[in-house]
Amino acid sequence: MNVASIMVSVDLGPAAADRIQLAAFLAGRFEAELIGVAARQVSPPAYSTSAYAALQVTDVEVARADEDLAQAKLVFQRNVEGVARTDWRSDIAEPSTYLARQARAADVVVVGRWGVPDPEPGFLGVLPGPFVVEAGRPVVVAPPGIESLRIRRVVVAWKDTLEARRAVLHSLPFLERSDQILVVAVGREAEGDGIDDVANYLSRHGLAVTAHRLGNDDAGAGEAILGFVAREDADLLVMGAYGHSRLREWMFGGVTRDVLRNTPVCCLMSN
Repeated sequence: MNVASIMVSVDLGPAAADRIQLAAFLAGRFEAELIGVAARQVSPPAYSTSAYAALQVTDVEVARADEDLAQAKLVFQRNVEGVARTDWRSDIAEPSTYLARQARAADVVVVGRWGVPDPEPGFLGVLPGPFVVEAGRPVVVAPPGIESLRIRRVVVAWKDTLEARRAVLHSLPFLERSDQILVVAVGREAEGDGIDDVANYLSRHGLAVTAHRLGNDDAGAGEAILGFVAREDADLLVMGAYGHSRLREWMFGGVTRDVLRNTPVCCLMSN
């Protein structure tokens, strides 16, 4: 398996440059094309005294959107040094929806983490949770401050779900470049859920793999996984997204939401 094209979400937030540089680093490592994508929604006026006034307001908002998109393109161009092939796509549209449509042109999409302590990305920002559901591609969620990804030690969070199986398959190009893979399952369900099959599957690809089972303690599964990532000094987490009802888990919590908000390392998710 190979990664031939990488797409990155570009906004005007403080973390955008780090994210673009990370995507550029990955593009160089995979010898892939890098595609920058940005969109900004223009909202219609809430009220207006006349149709003419409404058009004037809309024209002003469109001009602001065009200016933001032009600025985003400059941010992208300034942070892709050394990448042999790049492309740029932008439009006036809802950012997550537009990025999901453009994802058809990419093998992997890089978006920013959007947790409580993270800087506000502005009008061009893409919420990673809803986007992972719509992307139809593996998504790398990048915390602020990460400009490269060496892929030395990878943690694969395993639960016997369709999403987790896809995540393992979609992450193979990354796993094949790693030094060590740690497959981890959490809780009472860890026994007999196929973790050894997953470890053996990856071993047959010539990869160095170990399996780990974490007991069911007071911490939630998401916290347990992130704690394991920290203890093992991993630099990439691989996991399936939305193991339960997608809407329910996003609205009311769950492992996916915890990781999306708090992961200290890049997380490759697949749905």
